Amino acid sequence: MRLETDRTMLRNFEDKDLEDFYEYCSQKGIGEMAGWKHHKNILISKKVLERNIKNNNIFAIEYKENNKVIGHVTVNKDSENGRADTKELGFVLNRNYHNQGIMTEVIYRVLDYLFSNGIEYIYACCFQNNKASKRVIEKCGFSFEQESSFYSIFLNKSFKSYEYLYCKNNWLLKKKEIETIK
Repeated sequence: MRLETDRTMLRNFEDKDLEDFYEYCSQKGIGEMAGWKHHKNILISKKVLERNIKNNNIFAIEYKENNKVIGHVTVNKDSENGRADTKELGFVLNRNYHNQGIMTEVIYRVLDYLFSNGIEYIYACCFQNNKASKRVIEKCGFSFEQESSFYSIFLNKSFKSYEYLYCKNNWLLKKKEIETIK
């Protein structure tokens, strides 16, 4: 998958992304809000990046203005019921690019792509203390479904979480609203 927005390019990771990847993965709190430890050195980032390069479900977010990788989006299979028409979305963004609408733009593009290619339902979850992700998820139009909990093996800790759902029919309505604004 290679997708484009006004300001970003979503693409597979490449070896050349190591320094950019390390920059945001080493920011304290960024990984912890997604269930993994921030990277303490570039060797950790190199190992993770090598895995990400091989994973067709993880996409680098390249900022067009400076050709810098500023985060990533994951599109995973349905972990609850294994439904082929359902995906789970996750995202991480370099702190220096927060509060600029970039992640909302990226998520809208991913939603449009998935809903145009046979997907009917998309879940997004966040830890209850992750106010930034909660705000993005709700701004994008996901509907709150339930409170839950998530155990992170990387952090050896359980987190209270919120689970959100987006249905294709709701996206079609939201898409019309977005197009009207433009």
